[in-house]
Amino acid sequence: MQKEEFEAGVDELAGTPVDAIMFCLGDGRTFLHDTKVAEIWGHNVDKWPHLIFDRANRNAMRLIREGHDPLRLICDRAHEKGMLVYPTLLVQQGRGDRGEDVRCSDFRFENAHLEIGARGDLDPGFPGLTCLDFSHLEVREERFAIVEETLNVYPVDGFELQLNYTPYYFHPDAVEEGSEIMTEWVGRVHRAVKNSGRERELAVRIPADLEGCLQVGLDVREWLRRGIVDVLIGQTFSTPELLDSTIDFGPLVDAAEGTGCRVHAALHSHVDSDRLAEATIEMIRAAACNYWAQGVDGLYLAHWFGNWPYQASFYEKLRELPHADVMAPKDKHYYVPTETGRYPRPVTEPGVAMGLPAALTLEEPARVSIRVSDDLPRWDATGRVHDVVLRVRIMNTTEQDRFRFRLNGKDLPDTQMRRINEMYRMSAPRYRTGCGYWFVFRPDRANWPRRGRNELEVHMLKRDPDVTPDVYVRDVELEIRYLMGRSFHRMDDPDLGPSEPSGE
Repeated sequence: MQKEEFEAGVDELAGTPVDAIMFCLGDGRTFLHDTKVAEIWGHNVDKWPHLIFDRANRNAMRLIREGHDPLRLICDRAHEKGMLVYPTLLVQQGRGDRGEDVRCSDFRFENAHLEIGARGDLDPGFPGLTCLDFSHLEVREERFAIVEETLNVYPVDGFELQLNYTPYYFHPDAVEEGSEIMTEWVGRVHRAVKNSGRERELAVRIPADLEGCLQVGLDVREWLRRGIVDVLIGQTFSTPELLDSTIDFGPLVDAAEGTGCRVHAALHSHVDSDRLAEATIEMIRAAACNYWAQGVDGLYLAHWFGNWPYQASFYEKLRELPHADVMAPKDKHYYVPTETGRYPRPVTEPGVAMGLPAALTLEEPARVSIRVSDDLPRWDATGRVHDVVLRVRIMNTTEQDRFRFRLNGKDLPDTQMRRINEMYRMSAPRYRTGCGYWFVFRPDRANWPRRGRNELEVHMLKRDPDVTPDVYVRDVELEIRYLMGRSFHRMDDPDLGPSEPSGE
């Protein structure tokens, strides 16, 4: 990799609305820049079982040998192009076995006694079992040294603590006393940022749910009271990196009000459905508008690497994102997170529960919440609303079953519904799902979703007596489509008849 290739990470964002690059410092246990206080990625590896990790090591070491420290390259290039740089430290991560976990440090391999599960009294399935226990001073010092060196050596504009990568910091029995320890450590980092001789700020990425934060020892309200954080970034689905338009940022925004701390919303772009990998611009608009409507101060584009190499569609998404008013009368696709091909049961942060899949029985309906930012009555009055489509996929159902669908307490008439049989699929755009039916509604104005929270209820009235699989709601999607003006055409308008082939 040449110096110019590395700088392209900045160049590809020049001229976009991106204000700051959050530059991840390697794996968080080992690093890809010329650190003197921590360990370089791959320094302790003789044979590489993972070729791309070997490649990352070789590229970084070559740049460093040639005098091109990767972190300094990014800082200098970003400043040339008018962007800020906040190095990001993955504060927490588990540990694998030596020889297999090639991104792990010797510090981690040699200090298993500093891990949360060191006592041997936790369930082997506990997600933080091999994570560092921050009750140990040695752990806090090792983590802080990386922050301190970065602030002292590199021309950064701030620093980000990524506390939502594996958000477990203490033994479950020691969380309450651990929260004060973590507050003191975050305060120490904040003082280092503020006292480093430049006008810098501390950004902290956290689980989006405040009570969930408290469950793992992150007392965010206390941080705000003490003024030890400048930007809070709320996030869900950090590990599966899934788009989520349903997040409630209200409590976080309310908690930060009057403190001087800004609240940013982490916006993902990965969908990983059976039909789609990355989100369309309509899906990005829907989530972004929901976030802006809740009063956040900015958007944090998390895990957008699936869009690379960037094409025109990527830049089209970026162009609109800062402007909720521009996106308001444009097509949106609200997508409720559900099971995916890679993540049949996506991992959630503490305090967050998956809305889908939702079990469905004769005794108990399935209920799914959908947040919508669109002011449909306003845009309908100007003749701009073209179509409203609600799609629900129910799995393991047959044509003998009967259902009732209610939106915000009102029945959706069968006359406004189309049923699509997908009881068996020979192939699919990405991966096959099980037996199911889509129920697609085009509700009239009296049954349109409202601005804000909407509740969909699915009642099973009759079940085929000859089948055994459990019935459940797997997918819920809402599309709202607009016209550019009253009586204006749409490019996909079937009423205009066939289009002339483009010749491409």
